[in-house]
Amino acid sequence: QVQLVESGGGLVQVGGSLRLSCAASGRTNSNYAMAWFRQAPGKERVFVAGTVRWNGDRTYYADSVKGRFTISRDNAANTVYLQMSSLKPEDTARYHCARGARGYIATLMTEYDYWGQGTQVTVSS
Repeated sequence: QVQLVESGGGLVQVGGSLRLSCAASGRTNSNYAMAWFRQAPGKERVFVAGTVRWNGDRTYYADSVKGRFTISRDNAANTVYLQMSSLKPEDTARYHCARGARGYIATLMTEYDYWGQGTQVTVSS
């Protein structure tokens, strides 16, 4: 069993920054992909960023956050981070951490088998 617990969300002004954390416990290791998804009210949950260890740490981002968000992982601490900067009102959502069922980064929710409860990010204009 795997447990994922997110933290670090909050209220921030446009242009501000936040760092989200996802602490994992249970059966986790660096061979699994880890990702962040987000879900705004009334909308579907969508992929934000992912990382997997394969010949180094590989990352992949949604176009909407590329250049503004950075995903990273501390394997010793079993923690994945999402550094968010230049935040916009459209980044407002509940952010969820997820563990990939396979050893590659996928953008579909169905490719992830464990999920955290999420942490709320609100960007005010």
